[in-house]
Amino acid sequence: MKVSQNAKKIGGIDLSPMLDVIFQLILFFLVSTTFSVLPAISVNLPQSTTAKGEETGSITITAEADGTLWFNDAKVSMTELSDELGKYDTGKIERKEFPVSVSADREVTNGMIVEIFDAIRFNGFSAVSLRTTGKSRPGKK
Repeated sequence: MKVSQNAKKIGGIDLSPMLDVIFQLILFFLVSTTFSVLPAISVNLPQSTTAKGEETGSITITAEADGTLWFNDAKVSMTELSDELGKYDTGKIERKEFPVSVSADREVTNGMIVEIFDAIRFNGFSAVSLRTTGKSRPGKK
């Protein structure tokens, strides 16, 4: 029997086992990865029947029941809050139109909220919203 000289052997590497191993490694790393839970600032917000859900800008001021203040994610005192507001860059948006969200625990005194609002207004911000939780109206379900 005569073998043709023109017939060439076509060989190759089978990639299926390698793809199986890569897929198994991806699954292993996805399952074994631990995700760190970042501590959040937890406050007991007051309830409101007329609250509207709204996206806010970059400034969030949080007041905890024990008097601790937070400017976004940084713990600050009342004087530091005013300083941080004063040097905050709002970009192209005017300060009076830049939204500021205040989250105050229901146990925070009225005097502290007034001080926070004074610091906000002193630094030129006027678009302020108070965060609350929803509450159904009496007689409605």
